[in-house]
Amino acid sequence: MDRRYSVFASVVQGLLICNGIMFVLELYSGARVIGLLALWPLGVSGTTLFDQSPAHFQLWQLVTYSFLHGSVMHLLLNMYGLWLFGSRMESVWGSKAFAFYYFFCVIGAGLVQLFVATLGAGEGEVYPTVGASGGVFGLLLAFGLTFPNERLMLVFPPVILQAKWFVLIYGGIELLLGFTRAMPGIAHFAHLGGMIFGLALLYFWGWRLGRIWHR
Repeated sequence: MDRRYSVFASVVQGLLICNGIMFVLELYSGARVIGLLALWPLGVSGTTLFDQSPAHFQLWQLVTYSFLHGSVMHLLLNMYGLWLFGSRMESVWGSKAFAFYYFFCVIGAGLVQLFVATLGAGEGEVYPTVGASGGVFGLLLAFGLTFPNERLMLVFPPVILQAKWFVLIYGGIELLLGFTRAMPGIAHFAHLGGMIFGLALLYFWGWRLGRIWHR
């Protein structure tokens, strides 16, 4: 594996560009893009809010939802995380393994969120899921296990922590917010799904938590 660090690794750069292009399409096409490419709950057939475009689950949405974002800030935060953790992990794994891992986490996060959103739809809460956060949280986990003692700064509050504690804190916060519904409108279980599926794939690849954690 190539362990040289590059500012923009090839797959990461492609993902950044694609996410930027898709955000522009969202701005110009609005609800049509959301209706077709966002992740919608199972068994729900309705219309989007703005132009009555059809909105229901399609299999490709388990991937395409990760290229859509709800706001400029949503896009920037996810792309920063993708660049920060993704470029480093691609330099360690190589492009093919990185791409497989990233989209495995994206799809896994989508499946978890699909289950949660479908349950919510049964209670009358119908909403689409968008964002690359599931893949980014999977990368955060991989980064924390690969470089557990590397120091990172939290955004809120601005505290410097080792990567392993960064992973535990963010994972714990997402778990708490997911079950308490303290911050509705954010796919907390998708974030957790990305981490869980990422951990499962790393374990399948032969990584062992204890062996990595004590570096």
